[in-house]
Amino acid sequence: MTAGTALNAERRRVEIERSSEETVDVLVVGGGITGAGVALDAAARGLRVTLIEAEDLAFGTSRFSSKLVHGGLRYLATGDFATARESAIERHHLMSTIAPHLIRPLAQVLPFGPGVTVRQRAAGAVGMGMGDLLRMHAHTRRTVLPAPHPVTARTVLRLTPGVRPRGLRGGMLSYDGQLIDDARLVVSVARTAAGLGARVLTRVRALALRAEGATVEDAITGERWELRARSVVNATGVWAGALDESITVRPSRGTHIVLDADSLGSPRAALTIPLEGSISRYIFALPQQLGRVIVGITDEDAPGPIPCVAEPSEGEISFLLANLNRVLAHPIRREHVRGAFAGLRPLVDSGTASTADVSRRHLVSMSDEGFVTVLGGKLTTYRRMAEDAVDSVVSARGISAPASRTTTLPLVRDGDSVARSTHADAHTFVAEGIPVTRATVEFAVREELALSAEDVLDRRTRIGLVPPDRERAAPFIEEIVAETLARLR
Repeated sequence: MTAGTALNAERRRVEIERSSEETVDVLVVGGGITGAGVALDAAARGLRVTLIEAEDLAFGTSRFSSKLVHGGLRYLATGDFATARESAIERHHLMSTIAPHLIRPLAQVLPFGPGVTVRQRAAGAVGMGMGDLLRMHAHTRRTVLPAPHPVTARTVLRLTPGVRPRGLRGGMLSYDGQLIDDARLVVSVARTAAGLGARVLTRVRALALRAEGATVEDAITGERWELRARSVVNATGVWAGALDESITVRPSRGTHIVLDADSLGSPRAALTIPLEGSISRYIFALPQQLGRVIVGITDEDAPGPIPCVAEPSEGEISFLLANLNRVLAHPIRREHVRGAFAGLRPLVDSGTASTADVSRRHLVSMSDEGFVTVLGGKLTTYRRMAEDAVDSVVSARGISAPASRTTTLPLVRDGDSVARSTHADAHTFVAEGIPVTRATVEFAVREELALSAEDVLDRRTRIGLVPPDRERAAPFIEEIVAETLARLR
């Protein structure tokens, strides 16, 4: 499978040439986690598939998540047991079979200190216990996700050294799944689909959709042509309404800030902090790769035109800092923030007053033009969303196909292929203090369809989350990308 999963500029060129010559079974529009999941589900059933994406894989919301594969603690707190149960089941599939190499168990600490009320402590403990029942219902082993339990103040401080020790009365320790990187999950799903025969075309924009295909444009050359398909799935997230006027998307902006891990004492666990006055909403300080911690997440209405890339507001950054500092010994100031990013959740408008109250259940609907739109949901449940979308188009268009098999289909593993390089300096870092090697950049271009330095900086790695790091690394990465693209021609 390894050779067949390689995605690069040369394969893209060849497959664009072939794309106008055949009618595929399923055309997927959108290269985020949902679209990639739909392409994989359909390809795994033996269907002929083409996926198109206007920008790059994981360009939109899929790279701006909290990078958690979670069991739905928040949904339990609000009484949405169906969503919590679905989340726990999908987490089990991901951590046990589909992508255990991309997900690790993450310890999470809820500190019992002055910034957390007795009511919030009780609600958190009960919620974690109910979450463990869902873990057992999903048959996830305790060797994968240990059971939640109370811990001493000493343990809280060992795992999360930045917490204020004064008045600390221990805490609760629970476990959830954490992606090494959300964008990497998207790329891995797309590469696995490619290994099963799916055509994956980035920088190809859908100008118009219909039941039998789409008019598309190559964003690099400007060429336009027709793609023919027996069925079409609109998986464009917050942009779905631009292609399907029968649905109303209500974007919600989720913002994170990026800190150096040592500013929080280099935590070994995530810090879980209930919002002031709430027992159902939390912010999290989550350890990340490259010596960072991200703190999030907000849930703000984002009306108006959909931006290409959402921007965090200063108010949201201040909100996150204020809630984080409620439990810290030494407050984090604005100047400590190394970067910030925001994503737009593609929620289905239900008329509620706040996006925090909008259901995270997904919607699969048939448009007036005869194509299927899949919307809503969240990263953890992408596989189920994809299965439901493919079931819908297969049924609606009379396509013969077996049932989904993605619960038992592992994603591609790279093994030691990243380390293969023709350069003696393959293990040279792209910049001092940034542990990303030349070989990693070459692999992104050769195997992961990175077509530019921006693809590498912002999606194949997360260097771009910290602007000064981006500035230092960009020149060398631009050079490596250009050299590797030249060798592919």
